[in-house]
Amino acid sequence: MKQNIGIILIVLGALLLIVSYFADLVDYNFYNIGALVLIIAGIVAHIYVTKRS
Repeated sequence: MKQNIGIILIVLGALLLIVSYFADLVDYNFYNIGALVLIIAGIVAHIYVTKRS
């Protein structure tokens, strides 16, 4: 589970973008910024866990 935390965050961010598109929430910056933060945190976490292993 710890190995996949970065990938899970990236997928959650992408799913948030997809859901906000189909729910017509694209105009609200909160959802887009939240998805961006999740994706960036996922990338950083994935790199950190990979380097540490």
